[in-house]
Amino acid sequence: MVQDLILPSRRDRDPELFVKIFGSGVRTLVFVAGLGGTTRYWETRVTELAQEHRIVLVDLLGFGRSPKPWVKYSVERHVDALRRVLAPLGPVTLVGHSLGALIAAAYAARHTETVERLVLISLPHFGSQDAAYTYMRQGPVKGGLIYTNVLLTMLACIITRRLLGRILPYLIRDIPREVVEDLVKHTWRSSTSSLWDVVYRHDVADDLRILEPVHNVLCIHGSDDIMAPLAPVRALAEAFSNVQLCVLEGLDHHPFLREPERCCELIASFAEQAAREAMLPNG
Repeated sequence: MVQDLILPSRRDRDPELFVKIFGSGVRTLVFVAGLGGTTRYWETRVTELAQEHRIVLVDLLGFGRSPKPWVKYSVERHVDALRRVLAPLGPVTLVGHSLGALIAAAYAARHTETVERLVLISLPHFGSQDAAYTYMRQGPVKGGLIYTNVLLTMLACIITRRLLGRILPYLIRDIPREVVEDLVKHTWRSSTSSLWDVVYRHDVADDLRILEPVHNVLCIHGSDDIMAPLAPVRALAEAFSNVQLCVLEGLDHHPFLREPERCCELIASFAEQAAREAMLPNG
């Protein structure tokens, strides 16, 4: 059975997120997409996991079919909105991609008792806004200046949504059509604020430091990822004993789209390990 819903909100200023729930199983896997991503980033690629797990797909606040209030899209606001979805579900394995990975880590650090395991796919880690600016402007990312200037990013977002939205699937051919179609389902406010306040200004190392004595973390990363460079994530794996890094050779920022079966195998194995540990006398 598939449930397709926006959970009812008690207050307009406290909106609830759009959620898809399907599959069966004792254990729950929650998937959170990256900047511009929606539930359709995962939906057709997690069918095998749904045979033995309950699958929960979430549109982040400001994206997809979730509400898009005129607010600052800070880490804390994203985490609070996600909490209202996850709190009734019990312990979950939380899977996030890119922006979603940062929010997933922040959520796990603030609500450790509700998360069994954490999977971070294509985790962007710069450490500071200055470091992010330096990489985006001087590194291999095309148009890096646009991504580090608030006004230019805002204009690019508006132009993409209003002028290029319908033809975007014809311009971006290396990403599944349904994923490209949803890249315009946000506002310039939600996109720009999330990029600056979460990706550029939030340091995920602070969250991993809290999680080190509590939860194991699996990072899945493409070796050829230029949007979220591998080297800083490798450094995190070396710095934190609870972080395991799996590098998928030859893949870019979207390993889950390129090799969904491989990624699902890694996620399922990681989640099952948590289940086995929970059954141990001291688990």
